[in-house]
Amino acid sequence: MTQTVGDRVDALRAAMSGKVLAPGDGDYDDARRLWNAAIDLHPAVIARCASASDVAAAVGFTVAEGLPVAVRGGAHGVSGKASVDNGMMIDLSPMNSVVVDAEARRAHVGGGALLGDLMGAAQEHGLATSVGMVGHTGVGGLTLGGGMGWLTRKHGLSIDNVVSAEVVTADSRILRASADENPDLYWAIRGAGGNFGVVTEFEFALHPAGPMIQAGLMFWSLDQGKDYFRLAREICATLPPEINIIVGGISAPMAPFVPPEHQGQPGYVAVIAGFGPPEQHEDVVRRFREGLTPLWEFVDVMPFMALQTMLDEDNAWGQYDYEKGGVLDELTDEVIDVFTDHFPRKQSPGSVVLMYRLDGAFCDVPDDATAFAGTREACYNFFTVAVCPNMEVLEADRAWARGIHSALKPHLVARTYINALGEEDDADVVATFGAEKYARLSTIKAKYDPDNVFRRNANIKPGVPAQRAGQEGAES
Repeated sequence: MTQTVGDRVDALRAAMSGKVLAPGDGDYDDARRLWNAAIDLHPAVIARCASASDVAAAVGFTVAEGLPVAVRGGAHGVSGKASVDNGMMIDLSPMNSVVVDAEARRAHVGGGALLGDLMGAAQEHGLATSVGMVGHTGVGGLTLGGGMGWLTRKHGLSIDNVVSAEVVTADSRILRASADENPDLYWAIRGAGGNFGVVTEFEFALHPAGPMIQAGLMFWSLDQGKDYFRLAREICATLPPEINIIVGGISAPMAPFVPPEHQGQPGYVAVIAGFGPPEQHEDVVRRFREGLTPLWEFVDVMPFMALQTMLDEDNAWGQYDYEKGGVLDELTDEVIDVFTDHFPRKQSPGSVVLMYRLDGAFCDVPDDATAFAGTREACYNFFTVAVCPNMEVLEADRAWARGIHSALKPHLVARTYINALGEEDDADVVATFGAEKYARLSTIKAKYDPDNVFRRNANIKPGVPAQRAGQEGAES
């Protein structure tokens, strides 16, 4: 099959304005590289698309050749699903334009743009939308699964702010998906990942935010862990929508605002972002400070973009990564015991446990309004992320992350967040969406991708009832 691709790749080059690469080309190895150094895949063809027409040509080539296909946006996924051995990588990274209409509060964003591209352009006008926390994450991959970040409590998930999208489907059509155009496709792409085609452009609603915000980073020792989580639980339950807090465990940054004796030491953190009146932020900081004296803290006014990119260096390209995540109804004492027992066992300073409190605008969207897999009830979404300097340490911290997830299993909500999946089988996917939503998605999949061309994802089988899909996964 690879030889056949080699014979025909010139035809694809002639059909595209963007660059087409094959093994042996001088820049092939750079183009195939992913953010997660633990993933080393070798596509037969890399189509570096410059337009939706290029994507349509690449999809047509893929189908004609019978190749497996992967879609690369920011290449930031832990699982490596942005690439594929001996298949086609549709690389959207050249399609990274962001055009902001400040008056209409809209942003038109290319499928290969990064969060930093989108937020940087929007912040020039004092605007923002709900996206993740790492600037070099791809907009597309994050958004299609849901997308949560600093503004989720105020403005919902990324998908809740998608007004329309341009989608290339498995038959190479270029469609617009919105509330009044292909509404079934519009519903499905908001939360069910890349199952239905390649999104080449998003239109986002923007909201006033920044450019300056209140920020606080407060840090407690390992032996304060149980009291810290109980205090965080109490404070998170009463937050105004203009405040967001990320809680969890990290190793203290090697940064000048951290006292030298605490740099690199593991402990528990609250990152407190304020987008409203300063006194709201001051009150939350005071409640943490008075409830449990931190080892150290950094509280200041800063640009929103500084907060948005604060984790970029710690999550830089070229590290070895693994992730397990899940959803918890509450931070019960039993859950806190698991976190405080397991967190100190990590080996890499870069490995973290972080969680969002999801409520407010996140819960205001009806469950059936989008295809989002997770619950829309108030909850905590946690991520256990191994970020390691080499494979040896990754092996240890992969076991660490799995151990936390296993210990929390009795407390997890069945419907979880597909962007935190990576080792799922069919039964996991059905459970994640729930049988009713999965059945609706399966019908839409059969309409737009009946041959399951786009299957390198949390895959929805075209036209397969949820019960049968779940049984197949359980038996595999």
